[in-house]
Amino acid sequence: MDFFSILTLLGGLAMFLYGMQVMGDGLAKVSGGKLEQILENLTSSKWKAVLLGMCVTAVIQSSSATTVMVVGFVNSGIMKLTQAVGIIMGANIGTTITSWLLSLTGIESSNFFISLLKPSSFSPVLALVGISLLTFTKSSRKKDIGTILLGFAVLMFGMESMSGAVKPLADVPEFTGLLLKFSNPVAGILAGTILTAIIQSSSASVGILQALCMTGAVPFSSAFPIIMGQNIGTCVTALLSAIGANKNAKRAAMIHLYFNLIGTIVFMSLFYLINTAVHFPFMTQMATPATIAITHSVFNITATLVWLPFSNLLVKLACLTIRDDKSDEVSKEDQEFMILESRFLEKPAFAVEQGRNAAKHMERDSRKALDISLGLLRDYQEEQAERVQKIESKVDRYEDELGTYLVKLNNKDLSEKDSHSVSIMLHCIGDFERISDHAVNIMESARELHEKNLSFSPEARTELQVLVSVVGRIVDTAYDVFDKQDMNLTRDVEPLEEMVDELSREMKRRHVNRLRSGECTIEMGFILTDLLTSLERIADHCSNISVCVTQVRENLYDTHSHLESLKNEPDEGYYNRLEELQREYVLP
Repeated sequence: MDFFSILTLLGGLAMFLYGMQVMGDGLAKVSGGKLEQILENLTSSKWKAVLLGMCVTAVIQSSSATTVMVVGFVNSGIMKLTQAVGIIMGANIGTTITSWLLSLTGIESSNFFISLLKPSSFSPVLALVGISLLTFTKSSRKKDIGTILLGFAVLMFGMESMSGAVKPLADVPEFTGLLLKFSNPVAGILAGTILTAIIQSSSASVGILQALCMTGAVPFSSAFPIIMGQNIGTCVTALLSAIGANKNAKRAAMIHLYFNLIGTIVFMSLFYLINTAVHFPFMTQMATPATIAITHSVFNITATLVWLPFSNLLVKLACLTIRDDKSDEVSKEDQEFMILESRFLEKPAFAVEQGRNAAKHMERDSRKALDISLGLLRDYQEEQAERVQKIESKVDRYEDELGTYLVKLNNKDLSEKDSHSVSIMLHCIGDFERISDHAVNIMESARELHEKNLSFSPEARTELQVLVSVVGRIVDTAYDVFDKQDMNLTRDVEPLEEMVDELSREMKRRHVNRLRSGECTIEMGFILTDLLTSLERIADHCSNISVCVTQVRENLYDTHSHLESLKNEPDEGYYNRLEELQREYVLP
């Protein structure tokens, strides 16, 4: 094997690993985060968990990615440790799909149709279709499908390159002698573990072993312990991911390790014990890509069937290894923020969904703060006033943490739809935060009225009630626009915002008249003005939310032009809706 053969081998390995990553990323984008959402909404059924873990891993082609997601779910409190066990087991089975696909490279037949199954036969076609979709289509979904096909073709070309580069090794005595040393179970396990730990992918390390098997110089007695070691090595990714996570997330990573480690020890002990008595004839035969795939699958399926009924023992073992500590207790609020789990950023489509969930929590809290503060104008209670302040602090934290999360997410490779969602959230969370600020201002006005034992005149209270009802309606409408992304609802926001401005102007005029007639005081006027200003600003932020959703969804950039177009609709819809509101909300 000369220098150029080594270069070919390294180049083939690079193509293989890159193709696997590209294909996995493409599959994840096509799924649009749905696979992860299925895992998130998992029931308590162990068998269902195994099935889901297997299917998700088979699709995204990485047990490490699935396990890291599970660590993230457990860390954020979305998933219980007992649910995680089944998914981890299923992920180990799902990852064997790659080895079965790669085993097709070993097909040898003169039959035309059987030869078509060989990757070297159909990969060029997939590559051609994939590059055509990437180059000549505008649909993001078709481009993602093209990425998957191209990634698979690159992976298979890499496999073929590696196989061709290592073929001369069959005639090198030193190479065959080295492989025979791996017939020692301990040496074989260590080799498989180290190789997989370095490249952090059992699928890739199994693929490399399958490429070596194409030389016809790898005995099954050496391949078998290497495969067992590869199952242990794949745990490294999850263990690294658990660094800095909470105790339960670390336990999830330990469950993955114990499942593979104990499974390997038991499986190998029984296998070699039986082999001592029976002497399996295939141990001296040369391994093939197909036998590697079979062995990989048999081990993971057998280990799952044996361990699943005793999965609670794995949980207890992990809990004994990583014990609870009072300092690790997490408050309910901190737990809520854990849905912004950094591990989810590796799956951008799902991370977008988690960001959307956090934005909805922020939206809900800002509305809650507003409702409580408005209630304080009628019946002031210090306990409720303090609650408004606490909610506002929580909304501030959401703006900080969610904003940082979304900025990181915006740097990822997002689909057009997800990119729009992130843009909308980045713009709107500032408005949610400002609405909660104005809720605090309203609370402070209510506190001032209470502490100074002041009250509005019956006329002012009735007028304020009308304005508050309009503000409540525009907040509901704007929040519905954000939640549902319904363009029809956006047309209702601007007339409501104009209605708030009209009512506010009229209330200020009436207050001046009451002031002149001595029915009201200057001090009460200051408080009323503060309240009106806060309610107007809230309506303005609702308008911002509506405009932002419309602009991003319809690729508009000029806010002023957009608002003018709404007011100058051909059917005069804006003015018709405004007239309806003027008839509905009349000051007494």
